[in-house]
Amino acid sequence: MEWLLNPWVISIIVVAVVVSNIAALKYTAHMKFGQHGKVKGTHEKNKREQELDDLISKQAENDQNLRHKNQS
Repeated sequence: MEWLLNPWVISIIVVAVVVSNIAALKYTAHMKFGQHGKVKGTHEKNKREQELDDLISKQAENDQNLRHKNQS
């Protein structure tokens, strides 16, 4: 326990903490946050859902036409 209170050990621990925090800040500095990506993703999702709804309605029309032809 005595070696832990040595000024050199304390200094090395402080320097290591400061350097690791600076490295973490440098790594996270270029990350993009906010609504930009979220809005774009939502727009693409809505577009895919609309395309899927269109396909479902076309399939329903085709099914209805086939039933009508089979009844005639």
